[in-house]
Amino acid sequence: MTAPFDRAHTDDLMGFLAASPTPYHAVASAVQRLEKAGFRQVEETAAWDGGAGGRYVTRGGALVAWYVPEGASPATPFRILGAHTDSPNLRVKPLPDTGRAGWKQIAVEIYGGTLLNTWLDRDLGLAGRLSLRDGSAVLVNVDRPLLRVPQLAVHLDRSVNDGLKLDRQQHMMPLWGIGSPREGELIEFLAGETGVAPGDVIGFDLMVHSVEPPAYLGKDRELLAGPRLDNLLSVHAATAALAAAAGREPEFIPVLAAFDHEENGSTSDTGAQGPLLGSVLKRSVHTRGGGYEERARALAGSFCLSSDTGHSVHPNYPERHDPTHRPLAGEGPILKVNVNQRYATDGTGRAVFAAACERAGVPWQSFVSHNSVPCGTTIGPITAARHGIATVDVGVAILSMHSARELCGAADPYLLANAMTAFLLP
Repeated sequence: MTAPFDRAHTDDLMGFLAASPTPYHAVASAVQRLEKAGFRQVEETAAWDGGAGGRYVTRGGALVAWYVPEGASPATPFRILGAHTDSPNLRVKPLPDTGRAGWKQIAVEIYGGTLLNTWLDRDLGLAGRLSLRDGSAVLVNVDRPLLRVPQLAVHLDRSVNDGLKLDRQQHMMPLWGIGSPREGELIEFLAGETGVAPGDVIGFDLMVHSVEPPAYLGKDRELLAGPRLDNLLSVHAATAALAAAAGREPEFIPVLAAFDHEENGSTSDTGAQGPLLGSVLKRSVHTRGGGYEERARALAGSFCLSSDTGHSVHPNYPERHDPTHRPLAGEGPILKVNVNQRYATDGTGRAVFAAACERAGVPWQSFVSHNSVPCGTTIGPITAARHGIATVDVGVAILSMHSARELCGAADPYLLANAMTAFLLP
């Protein structure tokens, strides 16, 4: 039985997914929602004040936002919601214009552990950012059928249904026209889409996305199909929770940390292994008059809820899942456990999360991997180790993880957001 939910939250998530084909767009979408809740941007290069209120900083595809309640002391602990903005996909190479056999193609590199076959024979758009000669950047989103990665016809590969094998270099280049490739053509096109001069574009970060919009699925519309559920579902839920907590003067300082590059190890200036979160927490303490001692006390009393998607039991492959831990779509968020610290959850974290769900009236489920199936990981262990902050890993159970289009219970994003709000307001 699917848990009841407010469709307005899931409707807003669908809009968030559609507007966020890249980490840069996801940050912009989250910022729009935070600014409506009264948050204001502060620049990392500017002096910060320690007054009450909501603030945020952005760096590329990463966002850290926090709310300082009235009367917060330098040693007031933080309650952190962690997530990531990136998803596995195809990303454009530095010299993109290529082709052969009379077709124009775009050279791409595989980002993260994507399911390659899910990008075949789809209508694909192109989005990202263009870096300009004056040091600024503009977002670009061609959200219409522009590219396609065509599969070889069955007549030319009679054994394809016995096992499809795709060469990452040879078989994954999208086509986008007929004729001979011309150097600079893609950037000229994208410059025209954004209204900038092609000669002003001296750098870019571009990636491919499916243009099929998110949609409810099933007889009773109890499922949600869409792109980038891993992990924009968590970013959206955490943004909603932070906005909800901001006006209620919590006893902790609520924080949203949405990192980039989780899908390839988090090692970057915008990833969880980078300095961004630690810098924000340190400066927040300092602006309220604290030093090393107060920061150490604040972090010792802090807690992080790291949210990422996990695996729902697959009806066609039930043997790939643990026989006694079988989370289902529509039955609430999942608590993710791995004793080898691929997830950071321990008994204390379980208690904190269970208590938050109880306060919110949210059902929850446990997830562990089958012992013979390697376990994935998240930003949770990285955050715990890097900052010394107690951390619990949670999320939403989905099918088709790392596909160009994933599937979850339509109620689960709403339930996760409610649990997150209760976590911020113990």
